[in-house]
Amino acid sequence: MRYLPMLFFVLVSCKDSPDKKSEPKTFEEIHNQAIFVDSHNDILTLTIEKGYIIDDDLKGKTHSDLKRMKDGGLDVQFFSVWSDGKQVNPYNFANRQIDSLDAVLKRNPDKIVKVANIAALLTVEKQHKIAALIGIEGGHQIEDDLTKLDALYNRGARYMTLTWNNSTAWATSAFDETQDKDLEQKGLTDFGKKVIERMNTLGMMIDISHVGEQTFWDVIDNTTKPIIASHSSVYNICPHFRNLKDEQIKAMAKNGGVIQINFNSGFIDPTVGKKENEFLEKHKTEIDSLKQSGMHPYLAEESIYSKYHLEAEELKAPFNLVIDHIEYIIKLVGVDYVGIGSDFDGIVLPPKQLDDVTAYPLITKALLEKGYTEEDIDKILGGNILRVLKANELKK
Repeated sequence: MRYLPMLFFVLVSCKDSPDKKSEPKTFEEIHNQAIFVDSHNDILTLTIEKGYIIDDDLKGKTHSDLKRMKDGGLDVQFFSVWSDGKQVNPYNFANRQIDSLDAVLKRNPDKIVKVANIAALLTVEKQHKIAALIGIEGGHQIEDDLTKLDALYNRGARYMTLTWNNSTAWATSAFDETQDKDLEQKGLTDFGKKVIERMNTLGMMIDISHVGEQTFWDVIDNTTKPIIASHSSVYNICPHFRNLKDEQIKAMAKNGGVIQINFNSGFIDPTVGKKENEFLEKHKTEIDSLKQSGMHPYLAEESIYSKYHLEAEELKAPFNLVIDHIEYIIKLVGVDYVGIGSDFDGIVLPPKQLDDVTAYPLITKALLEKGYTEEDIDKILGGNILRVLKANELKK
């Protein structure tokens, strides 16, 4: 079933603005008047792993902090709650991350508020505060227990990425489907279909970023609500297993969903993967030493990128490729099915110029220069995912 875009979100995706001017608006005006939504940011994980406090000034340490989010014109943030497949008691670890966000909210009620629905989100945005929601990145965090899914929803989770790179007992990941040829089963199990049904009932968006193709098609066949890819890009531009193929993009448009473009250089530029592998191989001895000292493999690699930042800078994708991915989806299925899911603080190589959250307006500038209308830009910056969030809230 195709869910047509609702006029409501054409109207609300633009903030209240002063009297209309006869002269064209600047990109800064368009950016500031749109409701800008980033559907995926991993700063919460860093609050646990590195002890960062996001209402501190973290410039030079992270891609994000509370002040810089506002400086970049961010209005709505889905905070990712993540752990890998080796995490002990992942449900408890997920709750620790939500606790860290709740502490920030308690300290900063004048700046950021957790919201449960579209109505609350729009109220908070009109108060010029950031509306905070949660995305659970990896279905293993519910520990095969639907009551834990309900509990995370009640704490503010409004989407769940069904898998991370690791498969669950009930859904296979893109990594495993492409790397492991001997899987006993692919796609959703009967319990996986129950997860989909429960998420539809709750009004919790189903996120297919990270899932394998069979899981994707099983979701399409079983969901009654529009779905999202919270942080994925286009396979036909960059053939990475994390990206979406044309038939998947078309299926998402038919479903009424939205693809939120990921900023990771390796997902948007097909030349980056080889260069990254060479960089990591060059510094393998140091990375192995850090791992042996007890550092998480991801953090070990991240520290090497930081130490050799001038080398790492040369690995980054050009900024224009982010716009190419957005435009590819628009040309394939239309402007109603694409948005922004940066993956800031979950990636080490954002594209050149997109160094942190303060650079968001550059996307608006580029889209305006490409000839997109203010209405189009409003949809891309936030209107499209707000439409999907609203559609999931509706009881069916």
